[in-house]
Amino acid sequence: MLIGYARVSTQDQKPQLQLDALKGAGCERIFEEKASGAQRERPALKEAIAFLREGDTLVVWKLDRLARSLRQLIDTIETLKARGIGLRSLTENIDTTTSGGRLVFHIFGALAEFERSIIRERTVAGLASARARGRLGGRPRAMAPEDVANAKALLANPEISVKEIARRQGVSVSTLYKHIPAARRAGLETDRPGNTDGQDRKA
Repeated sequence: MLIGYARVSTQDQKPQLQLDALKGAGCERIFEEKASGAQRERPALKEAIAFLREGDTLVVWKLDRLARSLRQLIDTIETLKARGIGLRSLTENIDTTTSGGRLVFHIFGALAEFERSIIRERTVAGLASARARGRLGGRPRAMAPEDVANAKALLANPEISVKEIARRQGVSVSTLYKHIPAARRAGLETDRPGNTDGQDRKA
């Protein structure tokens, strides 16, 4: 079953050109939408996709009627592919129900995986960079009562810097100050190395 989807950008535009093309392509039902390209919510598109069944084909006049960004287009095409629904664009002469047209699904699938790989790589690189600066990903680790007690004992030794105490406890200096306010005063009074490290950083 061929299901059409037509979208015009503003209330002033007329969808007749698209509707004529979709009817001429043999669409048995057409979902019409008036929404700007920047608008993410597409009620009629959601309704069309919900109406489609495995083996059906969604037909659009042009790909830019279906989506206005590559990310949006990839997401939509992946949704259709997962449900066994074909896609046909009349202007670009794309039909994923044909052997040649199925290549489009593979291309967009590869693009989606490529984007996910880049995001993963950036996340891993960001975490590695944070660890190299002595910070862990996620929320700062809170100090357990025994950690606080150990840190207080170390503070009694003027030879150990506040920064070193924080390193031994696996927290930032600002986190140490948060749990032991006296650590800040001790660092300032004894001129410990690292007494200002992290003071301007959020715990």
